[in-house]
Parts: sequence; C-alpha cells; structure tokens
Amino acid sequence: MTETPARRLVLASASPARLGLLRQAGLAPEVIVSGVDEDALDAPTPAELALVLAEAKAAAVAARPEAAGALVVGCDSVLELDGQALGKPADAEEATARWKSMRGRSGELRTGHCVIDTATGRRASATASTTVRFGEPDDAEIAAYVASGEPLHVAGAFTLDGRSAPFIEGIDGDPGNVIGLSLPLLRRLLAELGVPITDLWV
Repeated sequence: MTETPARRLVLASASPARLGLLRQAGLAPEVIVSGVDEDALDAPTPAELALVLAEAKAAAVAARPEAAGALVVGCDSVLELDGQALGKPADAEEATARWKSMRGRSGELRTGHCVIDTATGRRASATASTTVRFGEPDDAEIAAYVASGEPLHVAGAFTLDGRSAPFIEGIDGDPGNVIGLSLPLLRRLLAELGVPITDLWV
C-alpha cells in the first residue's frame, strides 16, 4: 500500500518570519510572492483591511499555474492604533514618529489569513488579533532601532522576534500572530477545508 503524498503548501508571502513559523511547526511550504499592490486596497476597518490584503495575496498566487493543486496561504498584518491601520512605515522619519506615539501604549496587531485549496476552489479566511503592550524606549533607543533598518520592513514598525523585542512589555493573545501568522488559526482554516494540519507535516 503506497502512502498518499502530502499536499503541497504554498506561502503567498516574502516574509521570512512567516516562513520560519511554518517550518518550526513541521511544515515545508514553497514560497511564491504575490506581487499584490498593498497600497491599492482599502477597507473600512484595520481588521477588514488585513483580511482583504490576505485574500488578495492568496488569490493572486492561487491563480498561477505553478500553484495548481496546492494549498495557498496568504497573510497580511497591520497594527491598529487609534482606529488607524498602520502597515510598514514609509521611511525612517515615519518609523521614528510611530515609535514615539506607540510607547507606553497598547495596540492591536491584526493579521488576516486566507487559505485557498486550488484543487477544489474552496477557501477559508479570518483575522486573528493580539494586543501588544509597548514599553517606553527613550529617544536614543528609538533612534538606534530605526537606524538598524528593521522597522522599515515590518507592519507597525516593530516585531516580536527581532531588535524591538526588548521594547515590548507583553502581549495578550497568540505571539505567532504578532510575528506574522497564527498557527492555531491556520489549523482551524485548514480544518474548514477538510485538511488536518498534521497531514502536512514533513
């Protein structure tokens, strides 16, 4: 009796953090970057925007011939602060201003997730939210962090698994979601499509 080969899993994201989370969970996704113009999309709330972006990325990759038969996962994160959706800062000046406005406060990190089974055309999507409590780095610490370049490449100008970790006092919710992908939510979305996440282990 031959074993059924595992389903292909495709990550529609260039994020090394998301790829790392999936690999740590025993998965071996291929990466196909979506090329979606994030600035061209909008939605009424930050949570809806994160979901719209995730669905657009997943759909763009699922439509490609090289993704045929695969399970495609699209994700996108924004930080909600004062009702505004904050993605990657445009430049160092914006990253500095962002950190000065965030310190000593809490924000909601919203990550949209969309899974498309290209074999059936079915999809499942949802947004995960995690509260992030920011510490109070002084101006010199913020300047040093911005100079590292890291905040220019991540939603909200911070990440839980990098140089800004010492400036985050704590979180309420799934830490993976803050890094870029909620594994518990991914498990539930795959289950909706009839795919146990354990079937994707390598």
